[in-house]
Amino acid sequence: MQRIVIKVGSHVLTEQDGVARERMRSLVDLIAELKEAERDVILVSSGAVAAGYTQSRLDRGDVASKQALAAIGQPYLLKMYQEKFAHHGILSAQLLLSADDFDSRKRTRHARRAVDRLLEVGVVPIINENDVTATEELLFGDNDRLSAHVAHYFDAQMLAILSDIDAYYDADPHTHSEAKPRKVVTHLSPEELSAEHTPSNAFATGGIVTKLQSAHFLMEYGRQMFLASGFDLSDARAFLLEGKHQGGTLFQR
Repeated sequence: MQRIVIKVGSHVLTEQDGVARERMRSLVDLIAELKEAERDVILVSSGAVAAGYTQSRLDRGDVASKQALAAIGQPYLLKMYQEKFAHHGILSAQLLLSADDFDSRKRTRHARRAVDRLLEVGVVPIINENDVTATEELLFGDNDRLSAHVAHYFDAQMLAILSDIDAYYDADPHTHSEAKPRKVVTHLSPEELSAEHTPSNAFATGGIVTKLQSAHFLMEYGRQMFLASGFDLSDARAFLLEGKHQGGTLFQR
């Protein structure tokens, strides 16, 4: 059975300083379709800070407050996922991981065993960065690199990143009207991998660069990454369910 990791970013899950419930519902519907098509799906979800902010208006610019918002928002976010998955008769589970968990073979093995067992019994694992302790990732990662590590160490064939960015372009589409999406990318230059981070909203902490770094990491290990819009899931649905590459960017060696 094919194993897929889907990562959804803060910008997709956030609207008007809260959680974008309809986009979350569409994401859950897609995962339910993938499970019906006999795919194992691991979800890496941002959005805990945004969910926490709906409950307590702490200063998002302060690291300690952002960590507190993540602690408030994580169970609230999971509850929303659980309710939406329940409409499909699907159970979901929460795992909080950090970079340290992948630096230890023992901890990585324990996490992998838990994920394998959850998938065996039809449960969707929902993974998030342990934002309360992982301050570097809280500031810079937005779960992009975490999702790449999950895909590699938990033996997924594909990482699909659903973002406010609908593809990887040959130039910045915000400033270059002639920019064209790159359909397939087989190599990333050092310059592309070291450009300035470009977070896209008040809750996001990454940008295109962390996505490229994630793609590079997976390509080095012979795995694929697909980048597509999280606002309109038609490209992701076509690619993941039907094998049709109508939009988005596939990164592969």
